[in-house]
Amino acid sequence: MARRAGGRRARKKKEETLRRRGEFRYRGYTLEELQKMPLKKFAELLPARQRRSLLRSLARGINPKHRKLLKKIRRARRLLNRGKEPKVIRTHCRDFIIIPEMVGLTIGVHNGKEFKEVKIVEEAIGRYLGEFALTRQIVKHGAPGVGATRGSMFVPIK
Repeated sequence: MARRAGGRRARKKKEETLRRRGEFRYRGYTLEELQKMPLKKFAELLPARQRRSLLRSLARGINPKHRKLLKKIRRARRLLNRGKEPKVIRTHCRDFIIIPEMVGLTIGVHNGKEFKEVKIVEEAIGRYLGEFALTRQIVKHGAPGVGATRGSMFVPIK
């Protein structure tokens, strides 16, 4: 009995070594497998909100703005595969779900004021573009100015 359990452990360890240690996986699939996968099959791997959104857009017909962005992404992907560096793709579509074919591209996402450049990495798959271009500034309070408090009345101004 003990021999058998040890054999299983050894086999499992061997399988782990066959797979690269730092290799990215999304729900058990490698990046290459995800990129070859049709969009409908990829949508089934997503969390509920993203899955529902993507499947509805595929069933009803993709939003014209999203279709235009997807066309630009595929054009940039072809350039990247040829070894050329594509230009930054600028978009207002903050509700676009990051799909595997976007990995490696730089996308300028509008935050209401300017385009924030977002470098798409493997870990961003399945999230929205808007999550990476914050619409509000993070407040960093400095020191209070002269006259800001009652105590500063008696401090000489240099």
